[in-house]
This record gives sequence, structure tokens and C-alpha cells, in this order.
Amino acid sequence: MTYGDRDVLHGIDLDIHRGEVFALLGPNGAGKTTTVEILEGFRRRSAGEVHVLGTDPERGDDAWRARLGLVLQSWRDHRRWRVGELLEHFATYYPDPRDPVELLALVGLTDRADQRVELLSGGQRRRLDVALGIVGRPELLFLDEPTTGFDPQARHEFHRLIDRLARFEGVTVLLTTHDLVEAERLADTIAMLVNGRIRASGTPAELARRAAARAEVRWTADDGTPRRERTEDPSHLVWELHREANGPIADLEVRRPTLEDTYLHMVHREDDGPDAAGIQEARAV
Repeated sequence: MTYGDRDVLHGIDLDIHRGEVFALLGPNGAGKTTTVEILEGFRRRSAGEVHVLGTDPERGDDAWRARLGLVLQSWRDHRRWRVGELLEHFATYYPDPRDPVELLALVGLTDRADQRVELLSGGQRRRLDVALGIVGRPELLFLDEPTTGFDPQARHEFHRLIDRLARFEGVTVLLTTHDLVEAERLADTIAMLVNGRIRASGTPAELARRAAARAEVRWTADDGTPRRERTEDPSHLVWELHREANGPIADLEVRRPTLEDTYLHMVHREDDGPDAAGIQEARAV
């Protein structure tokens, strides 16, 4: 994707499978929203091939769009509608919609059916956004930073809802988020987009190995001194410590690399230049 003389996306290659929860991570300006808008058919790409549910998004008709669910990053329309009425209205646009009453129960808004949208809390409004996104029984659901501004309880409830849609109803989910814990919690596959390129993709564990992020081993020495050491082979280090001590090690703890460690590793290496990163563009499978 090119804006004027500025390249925003460079040869992104994604392969997202049915029933998968796929998370696209990246700092602001990495190209996440542009990527999603191209896949949704809202933005025309400069070059390349795209197939979403077997159709080029630029040529998608109403029948194709009915197979998609969209939860945008920010949506403040329909403020004066009542929650139940709005959901019933949206349901009329689809050939086989979910029952609005059952859907309100699914997203935990049954007791808000007669309330105006503008009076909902941020978490309630986001749940309504999801209800509107899935009322048409989509095969593919786009979630653009869905939990921004959520409190911990609302985020937990939202995660349970996404789990249910993906695990039990087979909905494919493409998620963009800045919340690394959320990505690790929800996603089967994660791709890291930095400066318009996918720098790595895979499961959180695979990304940690690919980034060569080291684990940290902590223990207490015989003299009571806290010790710590970073290593790429924590099992070997723990074995050596046991052998040297000829017995148990006090306060032994192994901290594996987190998704956050991996993400920061990727971004910082990219800041030093793509050659320094030592990470090739990867096909997201």
C-alpha cells in the first residue's frame, strides 16, 4: 500500500485459516488499520492479491459482506436508539440473523434492552458493538482494538465471549490490539507488523524462540544472596545449579520470555535497522 510517494505496507503475506483467532500486533503507524481496511474492502490496495472468504474485497458484493462482522475501533453512531431496537433493526439486513433476544443474553445486555445507547458504559457499548458485529452470523469477525478503555472485569467478560465465538461456533477472528496480554490470551497465531512489514509470526512460544529472547533463572545462593542469570538454555543452567549444590536450590524460579519481551525485542531491533534485526519476513500460517 502506497500513500503518495510513501510506502505504508511492503509485501505483507497472510494466510489465516477458518476458525482461527489471528492477532495483528504493531506500534502506532505500523500499518495495522490499513491492512484491516484492505481486507474489509474499505480501502483499495496499491498492488498485490487479496482473497477474503474466496473473494477479492474490492469486488465484494452484499452477499459477501453479509458473511463479515466488523467491530471498529471507535463507533459512536445511533446514540438515541434503544439497545434492543437497534439490534432488531440490524438483524433485518441479514438473511439468517441471530435472534436479537438471545444475542442480548449472549453479550450480557438483556437488562439494557430498553436503554438508549448513549447511556451505556464504555464496556457495555463495546459489547453492543460486538452484538451488532455478529448479528448476521459472520464467518469472519474483524476486531480493531476492541477492549480499549475496558476495566479488567469488562475485558475478562469480552475475552470469554470471543473464546465462545471462536471455540464453539467456529467464527474466524482477526484481532488488532496494543494489549499484549490480550493477544497472548486469545490468539492462536500472532503476527508482528513493524514499519509496514511482518517481522515474525507464529504462536507466542514460537515467537519467543525466533526472537532468541532469553529466560531468566532466579535463585538464592548458600550465603543468602539473591542471584539471577539470563540464558537461552534454562534447563541446562538449572541442572548445573543442582549438580553444584548436590541438592535442592533455594527459591529457584525460571521466568520464560513473554510476548511482551518478544514484541519489544522485535521493535527495538527494527529501530536499529532491518539488517540488524536478523529476522526475515515470515509467512503467517
